[in-house]
Amino acid sequence: MATSLREIREALVQEHFESETAQKFDTTLATFDHPRYEIIPTGQIFEGPDEVMGYYTLTRRAFPDQRHDNVRLHHTDTAVIAEFDLLGTHHGELYGVPPTGRSFRLPVVAFFFVDGPDGRRITCERIYFDTASLLTQLGITATVST
Repeated sequence: MATSLREIREALVQEHFESETAQKFDTTLATFDHPRYEIIPTGQIFEGPDEVMGYYTLTRRAFPDQRHDNVRLHHTDTAVIAEFDLLGTHHGELYGVPPTGRSFRLPVVAFFFVDGPDGRRITCERIYFDTASLLTQLGITATVST
C-alpha cells in the first residue's frame, strides 16, 4: 500500500495511464483535482471535465488502440515526469485527416503537476512530443532526407 507522498503520486499516475488505456475515462478524470491538458506541440489546452472528455473522445476515435509502453517515472516536489512511448493505429479521422491505417510509436514526455491542495491529485498534464515524427509515421507528410 502506498504510504509516502511519492508512492501515492506514482500510484496516481499509474492509475491515470491504466485507466486511459482501458478507456475508463471517468476514472482518468478522477485522478485530477481539476482536469487540464496542455498539448505543447499543437498549442492546444483542454480545460475542465467536458473539454478533457472531448479530447479523449477525439483521440480515441482516431487511435482506438492508443496505449503507453516503456513508462519511466521521475519525481520532483511538484510533478511526476513520465517518459514513455505512445503507440496507436490511425483508424479514424483526426482534424479532417482521413485514417491511414498506419501505426505509430512516438517518444513522449508528460509532466503531471501534482501541486494541488493536498498534492495528491493531478492539476495539469503537460505533454511534449515531435509532431513531425507522428505525421511521418502516419504517412501524412513526406520524410525529409539530408
